[in-house]
Amino acid sequence: MPDPMPASCDLIEAVATTGMADPRAVGTLDGRQGSNRARGGACQLSADTDLEAVRAWLAEYANSPHTLRSYRKEVERLLVWATRGQGKPLSSLTREDLLAYEAFLAQPSEDWIDPRLPRRGGGRRLFDGPLSARSVRHALGILSGLFNYLVAAGYLAGNPLALRRSRIGHTVGHLRRAAVERYLDQALWQFVLDFVEGMPRDTVREKQHRERARWALRLLHGAGLRAAEAAQARACDLAQRRGKWWLQVIGKGGVPGDVPVSDAWMADLARYRAFHGLAALPRPDERTPLIMAIAGGNGRCLTSTAVYLIVKGIFVPAADARQADDPAGAATLRRASTHWLRHTAATHQADAGTDLRFIQKNLRHASLETTAIYLHAEDDRRHAATTGQPT
Repeated sequence: MPDPMPASCDLIEAVATTGMADPRAVGTLDGRQGSNRARGGACQLSADTDLEAVRAWLAEYANSPHTLRSYRKEVERLLVWATRGQGKPLSSLTREDLLAYEAFLAQPSEDWIDPRLPRRGGGRRLFDGPLSARSVRHALGILSGLFNYLVAAGYLAGNPLALRRSRIGHTVGHLRRAAVERYLDQALWQFVLDFVEGMPRDTVREKQHRERARWALRLLHGAGLRAAEAAQARACDLAQRRGKWWLQVIGKGGVPGDVPVSDAWMADLARYRAFHGLAALPRPDERTPLIMAIAGGNGRCLTSTAVYLIVKGIFVPAADARQADDPAGAATLRRASTHWLRHTAATHQADAGTDLRFIQKNLRHASLETTAIYLHAEDDRRHAATTGQPT
């Protein structure tokens, strides 16, 4: 298994290469004497230092590359901030320290975002600029998960983020507003589909772009996948049970799930595969990615970033084509991304009357309350009943 936190990210190197005045002090920052270390109990980790403990936590996500990359980024930021900025190891951070870190994320100092710093290596730039409120919440949520893990393992005595003021209500409201804003209504979705059908196809490369764009949209919308899930999906993840097709997905946190796919979705897949000379239906052991490289299958999956760029490469020119007749719709398309298609899938399923419990299973939400934010049709009916205007 590859090291989830490679040597280039070693705590000592990270601190030494980001300007600590006295490198001799680094040895006191490894966490062996951290004030929040659990003492006297049985630790479930063999870790003696904070870096070893963090590596153990990251190793839990070794099979989820997208999650691992996101989690590693956040813990690297905190480790360097704690040791360089506060002169403390991770295992000595207090609630007050984490409040200061929350403020720091929203406005990092200039030396942390210096564009002259490289993007890679021990002395790399860790921020491109201030984080949005949503990104700050996301970062602190990841770090709280780290602290909870280390407490449960008997490495730390407590989680300094556990006292953080509960924002569940605010989070649900935020999700509700996001879902209201981040989806395409039926008319705009149909416009995008029609736009792709009209894409140029005079050359081989244009045909390849058009077919992949067409299929990527239908894959993401029809299965309600996240970009990372779509990028990693392979032909062998499809299975037929009782005459019905299902897509097996490994979601966030490595949690498996099954998503039902329609006959129309399978027909679109068959068209895409036929374009690349493949049989309409995949073999049970076939490792071909569901979204292939532009010229066809080479056996390697795309990255989630590549899937994101494919979708943005559709939405941006579609927005330009929509601008004259519908400026508001064009603005929506310019903001849209891969995750909007997941929101759109849930919204369209809800509009069609799909049972909310089924939508929850399709999107693999832990909470039905999260799924309920997609009930736009209910909002339409409430508006009509209140105002007397038709839906």
